[in-house]
Amino acid sequence: MTEPILLLHGALGSATQLSALKENLKKGGTHGYTLNFSGHGGLPSSARGFGIEVFAEEVLDFLNRHALQRVHIFGYSMGGYVALWLAHQQPERVSRILTLGTKFDWTVGAAEKEVTKLNPEKIVEKVPTFAKVLEERHHPEDWKILMNKTANMMIDLGINPLLTPSTLKSIQTKTLICLGDADDMVDRTYSEEVARLLPNADFKLLPSTPHPIERADLTLLTNVLTTFFV
Repeated sequence: MTEPILLLHGALGSATQLSALKENLKKGGTHGYTLNFSGHGGLPSSARGFGIEVFAEEVLDFLNRHALQRVHIFGYSMGGYVALWLAHQQPERVSRILTLGTKFDWTVGAAEKEVTKLNPEKIVEKVPTFAKVLEERHHPEDWKILMNKTANMMIDLGINPLLTPSTLKSIQTKTLICLGDADDMVDRTYSEEVARLLPNADFKLLPSTPHPIERADLTLLTNVLTTFFV
């Protein structure tokens, strides 16, 4: 393996969710990096804004700070969208991309459907354990503000999706689009379509894998990554 692997978390996530995967890769002799996007994992939001384009700029800043000329990228959920946008903007910095559970079919209707799930007050009332997880994950920042910004980001993506078919066709980076067979948050048909639109990509269905990264089979995921990133 010539390049290290950068692991990117999803919406409302943080680098800590990928710590176990990072350690598993390290045991196999692969160096991995993680980062928190601004507004996540206790970091304040960026003055540059909040969204895919800003997060991609932050990945580029991270690569420059750590003197990483090229990396492989594993992008979980939103992290996969960020990875492909970065490859579109800075293809020379990305060797290969593997996405898992990334939603690509952003429309106004799809965004509205997702936003209904992002009501902080209802989450506190109906799912207090999840609210507590978010509070601890993003402390000392306010997870409710993060959730509202995430909802606005989704609305913007619904109106103006970045990874359009024409954009996807222009991305030459070798990519593996992965989806868990038990993922009820991402459309398989569209994920397969994205793999077809990308000039140098394949689709892989992971067995017994739901959407939450914490519930994925760590050994299986590690093997998929190390097999692809060679």
